[in-house]
Amino acid sequence: MKLKELREKKGLSQKRLAEKLGVGRTTVTLWELGINKPRTDMLPGLAKALGCNVDALLCSKP
Repeated sequence: MKLKELREKKGLSQKRLAEKLGVGRTTVTLWELGINKPRTDMLPGLAKALGCNVDALLCSKP
């Protein structure tokens, strides 16, 4: 998952993305580091916040 790249492309801070999703900033950090992964029910909201589709979050290739 290229979450950090998508977030930065959208111009969002970790804090702002976390606020949009109703999670803590640490949660976003852990997702970006690959330590944790978003729950499947979070993926549609995450994709919407990042201006992409769910496939873009799941696929490692562009």
